[in-house]
Amino acid sequence: MLDGVDLTADAGAVTAVVGPNGSGKSTLLAVVAGLLAPHAGRLERTDNGDIALVPQRSSLPDQLPITVEELASMGRWRRAGLWRPLSKSDRAIVTEALDAVGLADLRKRPVGSLSGGQRQRALLAQGIAQRARLLLLDEPMTALDAASRAAVNAAVAFAAANGAAVVIVTHDLNEISKVDSVVELTTPARFERTA
Repeated sequence: MLDGVDLTADAGAVTAVVGPNGSGKSTLLAVVAGLLAPHAGRLERTDNGDIALVPQRSSLPDQLPITVEELASMGRWRRAGLWRPLSKSDRAIVTEALDAVGLADLRKRPVGSLSGGQRQRALLAQGIAQRARLLLLDEPMTALDAASRAAVNAAVAFAAANGAAVVIVTHDLNEISKVDSVVELTTPARFERTA
């Protein structure tokens, strides 16, 4: 249960949401993304629903016949349309997203053949390719090696530099190289904000 949470995510900035297990970090992201309705209080967004949510874990089956590039390209579907081919501009955005997460050289690999860290980065590329005004990341560093953590940090910086308001949930603030503000959820009923 979240109580007394006041979160502002500014365009071009990275906001970290930290706290122990059970403090409501993932729940907060789900409310902001519109996946859960708040029981009380209000949610004010100025992003017009232009949100990309990158989940903590991928539920993609290994047998799914999809490449890294195709997964990242799904981030353009909302703008291009599900049944329309991607434009040259859309394809350039997908390439840019794959570059940002360090997977351009693996673009033709099946997603099922990727390591866990590479798969998380491919999902992040999909989120970045959406070019959403608000990018929500639910513990993207979990179980990643140093190279993947560095790639995620670079991608987060890239998204913020391109004007997205980035909100990243993490257990460890030291995992994130650039943070503009921190929201700390200490227990389900407590909230602290530092800048």
